[in-house]
Amino acid sequence: MKDIQKEIWNKAAYNKEFTTPLNKELCVRNINKEAEILDIGCGYGRTINELQNLGYTHVQGIDFSKKMIERAKQLYPKINVSVQKEKTIDFADNSLDAVLIFAVLTCITKDEEQDFLLQEAKRILRPGGIIYINDFLINQDERNCQRYETFYKKYNTYGIFELTDGLCLRHHSIERVKKCTLPFNCIHFETTSFPTMNGNYSNAYIFIGKK
Repeated sequence: MKDIQKEIWNKAAYNKEFTTPLNKELCVRNINKEAEILDIGCGYGRTINELQNLGYTHVQGIDFSKKMIERAKQLYPKINVSVQKEKTIDFADNSLDAVLIFAVLTCITKDEEQDFLLQEAKRILRPGGIIYINDFLINQDERNCQRYETFYKKYNTYGIFELTDGLCLRHHSIERVKKCTLPFNCIHFETTSFPTMNGNYSNAYIFIGKK
């Protein structure tokens, strides 16, 4: 992600409220309570806190925004979170049982950068490890279609748009989702809708895959 986006997220860290939900039933069904779990792009730690409340005992999180991590530590002093400084995730190959990537791909607009993150997730997962992704899909309403069209001219990818605060985000086609999750064996996929951090609703998906 460009440094300018990192700066914007740092400025917004105490103002944003993330809303994509943890599906507790799917989580418990697919991830053992003793699993070693990494929340990639953990933000201010809300999902880690939810997992701990569910009885998961080995959960940690990383985020590229130092202000998000600062907020996480203030909100949930007992969670294990750290700043991710490099694109390469600082975990050994085959070292984790599960990774979560919640509303993170929406913040990564380029295919190659999304693909790199997912390959990193695969690298650090043990054989048979679980990846749980939720994220946003392209919408068909007039407001979204207008901004997709407007920013297509700038980014040459339909679904990318900018917010007034400068954040650059992406909604995905089903085709893109299928392509970027190919490194994993799909064990659950569903389309749904999620509230966004700005108070709207968007088409969305849940993907659970296995290495």
